[in-house]
Amino acid sequence: MIEGQEGVTWDDWVRLAGLTEAHGFEGLFRSDHYTAIVRQQAGALDAWATLAGLAAVTDRIRLGTLVSPATFRHPSVLARMAVTVDHISHGRVDVGMGSGWYEREHVAHGFPFLDGRRRFDLFAEQVEIVVRSWTEEGFDHEGAAYALRTQTALPQPFQRPHPPLLLGGGSVKPRFAALAARFASEVNTLGAPNDELRERKARLDRACESAGRDPASLVYSVMTACFVGEDEREAAERVRQFLAVRGGGDAEPEALVAERRDRWLVGSVDEVASRVEELRRLGVSRIFLQHLNHGDDDMVELIGRRLLPALL
Repeated sequence: MIEGQEGVTWDDWVRLAGLTEAHGFEGLFRSDHYTAIVRQQAGALDAWATLAGLAAVTDRIRLGTLVSPATFRHPSVLARMAVTVDHISHGRVDVGMGSGWYEREHVAHGFPFLDGRRRFDLFAEQVEIVVRSWTEEGFDHEGAAYALRTQTALPQPFQRPHPPLLLGGGSVKPRFAALAARFASEVNTLGAPNDELRERKARLDRACESAGRDPASLVYSVMTACFVGEDEREAAERVRQFLAVRGGGDAEPEALVAERRDRWLVGSVDEVASRVEELRRLGVSRIFLQHLNHGDDDMVELIGRRLLPALL
């Protein structure tokens, strides 16, 4: 998973996609932001335009967003963009959606930044419209934010009944869990200590049971920062490189590793493999590796050569 708002160029994307395919990864996902978070004044290419381009120059890997904010696009536009990438890729796109959280980019680009409750209301309404746009013909919708009159069907998605819908949520609150149980193929949450990840999974399971859905049918995934090395020293050096860009002040990488070890994937290949096995036992079935040093191709190669075979 690449933070595309941090100055990732088109040439970078093509290189990263090639590495992802060559080294056995399942997919390449990207954030959907227009304003940098870590680097100062870094450029950001549009997420869905990027995915359309990558769909045309790759053959195997899945592509998707983690996640597209409801505040950026009209749901009819997002639904059609996703189906377009679904066709270009011959069925290799996952659609990630979220409520949006980064106030600075909303102000910078003129997107309304509502309070948390109203952002979630908008998000929930968007999710319903997107799914119905993929699966129904001629439907009407009357909601707080959107009114659709006899919405004509999109071209049929390449993936049937529709592309996998991934909903991103940090703490899996009850309204989010209920929405996911109704519409989502997958829920993605941020890395956290084991007890918190276990509780988030339990909330999703309870929401599925309340909705009459088999909890096993809802994929539970985690996105977390990844700094892996041949040994601890190499992993700490990768953290040091990230801190140098972020502006870590006087922070020592070893101290940050110790602080974040229960939520990041950080350390030697063997240590990270052990942590992945812990996550599996918690019910996590997919992990998105947040590659924060996007120019570090050596780590991608190391994961493909050492870590993935160890896990498989």
